[in-house]
Amino acid sequence: MYDLTGFQRDLLYVIAGLEEPHGLAVKDELEEYYEKEIHHGRLYPNLDTLVDKGLIDKGQRDRRTNFYTLTRRGRREIAARKDWEGTYVDVSFDGIDD
Repeated sequence: MYDLTGFQRDLLYVIAGLEEPHGLAVKDELEEYYEKEIHHGRLYPNLDTLVDKGLIDKGQRDRRTNFYTLTRRGRREIAARKDWEGTYVDVSFDGIDD
C-alpha cells in the first residue's frame, strides 16, 4: 500500500466499508469526506489502478453499472496498514473537544 496515493488509499477504505458499491456511491462518500466535488476523470482512473494492482475487483451489475469489492490482497494490505499506523498512532482522543 506504500505506493498508493492518499486518494487511492481513501478509495480502498471506502470500498472496504460498503457492500459492493458502484462508482457513484464511492464518489458520493468521498465528496462528503473531502467536502468538494470528485470528478469522474479523477475517480475512475484511480479505481482502475486499484484493480490493476489487484487490491479491488470490478464486477458488472448491468450494462452501465460496475461495482467494486476488496480482494484478499486488498484486505491484507488494509490490515497491514492499520498495524503499521498503530505503531505510530496509539492515542486516545476521549475528552478532546472538536
